[in-house]
Amino acid sequence: MTDTTSTAAPEETDDLTRLEQEGEIAADYLEGLLDIADLDGDIDMDVEGDRAAVSIISDAPSRDLQKLVGREGEVLEAIQELTRLAVHRETGERSRLMLDISGFRARKREKLTTLGAETAQQVKESGEPVKLQPMTPFERKVVHDAVAAAGLRSESEGEEPQRRVVVLP
Repeated sequence: MTDTTSTAAPEETDDLTRLEQEGEIAADYLEGLLDIADLDGDIDMDVEGDRAAVSIISDAPSRDLQKLVGREGEVLEAIQELTRLAVHRETGERSRLMLDISGFRARKREKLTTLGAETAQQVKESGEPVKLQPMTPFERKVVHDAVAAAGLRSESEGEEPQRRVVVLP
């Protein structure tokens, strides 16, 4: 009888453990931030694909948490970077952690997935490439994934902060 045990299993377990640790460090950091700001919110941790995902949620509709999102998610992006730095300080490794506050990113992901699918359909019908508005790296990734799921190819062009997705026929 041959041994068919995969050597990837321990690596996957190690990756999962590392991502869970990132989530724990991030949760501790964010709890401290909420305490300092005197805001109420619960921390939810998960692992999505190859990155830790942490969300700050509230049972009651809270305008206070919206302050942590800011206009168009600008404050959320800044808090995410600070949280990644806190994780890096503890682990010595670069973090790709994703932060969501009050479901802002989840709603944004839904809208961008629809935009990507609709744009792909438009390109299929016209046969012409379509350039979208400038987006953040998170937004571009969601659109690229939606375009790929629709069976087309896309690429990013330009320099930050004017980098945009181009959907190709």
